[in-house]
Amino acid sequence: MAGPVTPAPVPKLIDVARWLWIASACVGMLRFVAQLFDRETLVAEARRQNPAMNQDQVDAGVNGGVLFGLLIAVAVLLAYTRLANAMARGRNWARIVLTVLGGASVAFGLFRLGAWASGVAAELGVEMRAVDLAVTLVTTVLDATAIVLMYRVSAHFRKRVTVDSTFLRT
Repeated sequence: MAGPVTPAPVPKLIDVARWLWIASACVGMLRFVAQLFDRETLVAEARRQNPAMNQDQVDAGVNGGVLFGLLIAVAVLLAYTRLANAMARGRNWARIVLTVLGGASVAFGLFRLGAWASGVAAELGVEMRAVDLAVTLVTTVLDATAIVLMYRVSAHFRKRVTVDSTFLRT
């Protein structure tokens, strides 16, 4: 009779990829939260979109938006953390989901950086602050690196499937 199956140790590159995903999500969340707490900008935008609102309505709308934004930020951080941990445990589906999300993030980041570098963003009237550009650069590099590291140790995912199917047969 077979004993309990002990999980294989997580390869170093996979563990680094896991922490890169979590770090990228944290950096993105911090930027988002910082934008949420820029109350003056939020109030000005609410007034610009609907000038007929009184101050109480604007305040209520901004407060609700900030609360909803915080909930979304926490949910995204938790989702990335759970996906990264599942990927580190050898779940191929989590690696695929992270690849799709990370690929979209890298593409968007490169597009945004390219628009800024070429001057297209300024021509279109899109303001890109230095902090936003720095965060975009950091998250783009973190996501791209995490994707590469995940696929450097693909045997980790094949081994996990073999262990699971062996366990199911006994």
